[in-house]
Amino acid sequence: MIPEPLPNIRQLLAFYLEAGVDCALSDEPVNRLIEPEIAPAAASAVARETQPPQPVRGAPAIIPPRGEPPPPPDAAIASAREAARSAPSLEALRALLETFDGCALRQTATRLVFADGNPQARVMFVGEAPGRDEDIEGLPFVGRSGKLLDRMIGAIGLDRTKAYIANVIPWRPPGNRTPTPQETQICLPFIQRQIELVDPDVLVTLGNPSTQAILGTREGIMRTRGRWLDYDTGKRTIRAIATFHPAYLLRSPSYKRLSWQDLRAIAKVLAS
Repeated sequence: MIPEPLPNIRQLLAFYLEAGVDCALSDEPVNRLIEPEIAPAAASAVARETQPPQPVRGAPAIIPPRGEPPPPPDAAIASAREAARSAPSLEALRALLETFDGCALRQTATRLVFADGNPQARVMFVGEAPGRDEDIEGLPFVGRSGKLLDRMIGAIGLDRTKAYIANVIPWRPPGNRTPTPQETQICLPFIQRQIELVDPDVLVTLGNPSTQAILGTREGIMRTRGRWLDYDTGKRTIRAIATFHPAYLLRSPSYKRLSWQDLRAIAKVLAS
């Protein structure tokens, strides 16, 4: 039996790109399947440190203390809430996020993706998280789904000078993976504060994850979309509506008809 030829570099790169691996986290490859080598002196030191102490005759037994438990997720969420409340403006909120280290996504992302558009706009669109193109440019919705969003809002007379666009998660998850519930809860206070500072007349959530996170619903996007809901900032109530994420419409173009109905409803409210 003739063995299959090994893939070349081009084929490996194509495989990794298809799997969602399109960025490197270090300059040198690391084989994590082998045990690291330990120098003899270091190995003997480790052996001495890990060897349990011999009991002294007549001395009381010593019970080793337990290790400190890892900080609970609630601590990171509470820190994010306190930090978000302290931002008096959008500029201050962006500066705060640039240095916020409570979310691990900041360590793997290329740059912060804060927002785009007009902060004085009457309508605000919120998606879930940036992708590869957004991570490179530092702006939300600039890839294929962003181009479709531009066409969608253009159909009702809007563009990025008349709308404000952001995401629940301001950093790209590695490989475009789905953000974890903890990552979403840590980032949620920041987008809530962002909505409060922009203070739009209409809030549009794009897709199921952003709708559930911001509007606090457990219903799927099929049941939520097209319905007007109230979003309370603590200072005023904003009219909110959910619709499909442009990335979903690229995969399922048959739902563009329903999305067009949602856009017409948004245009009607903005015209009133």
